[in-house]
Amino acid sequence: MAFLVIGLAILVIFFIVVASRPPTFRVERSATINAPPGVVFDQVNDLRKWQAWSPWENIDPNLRRTYEGPPAGAGSAYAWQGNAKVGQGRMTITESRPNELIRFKLEFLKPFKATNSADFTFVPQGGQTTVNWSMQGQNNFMFKAMGMFFSMDKMVGRDFEKGLANLKSVVEAPAAR
Repeated sequence: MAFLVIGLAILVIFFIVVASRPPTFRVERSATINAPPGVVFDQVNDLRKWQAWSPWENIDPNLRRTYEGPPAGAGSAYAWQGNAKVGQGRMTITESRPNELIRFKLEFLKPFKATNSADFTFVPQGGQTTVNWSMQGQNNFMFKAMGMFFSMDKMVGRDFEKGLANLKSVVEAPAAR
């Protein structure tokens, strides 16, 4: 009987701790690229160009991609379906302000369902551009519980850092100029 009471107390404490975790998350990374905002903006605003720099593109060699809407800008959409590491989902550009901002709606279907938003901002700094990539969303109970053991900022942040480094390499390559 004592084990049952202790077990229930631990379970109640766990639920209270999980429920008290933040209801939202935000992951953000920045990089400075040696190119004007327009050059960098064009790489992000055209979803077909993501194959050259996205940190997730080479994880699954059999990744299936589909594109809808205009070739770039608001309304342009990209859906993917891949292995367990890549999952399945869709992103749609919801706002595109040339050389300033691109906003996305991210819909993850597998391995977990979630809807988040992501932004890229482009700030000119002389002949360079500071690119800021962020993602924000809601933490449901399951994500709050997972967050006790895994850091969303570390997991996704590493991918953002890799993607920004790839974007920098693509944009700064002589052929891109």
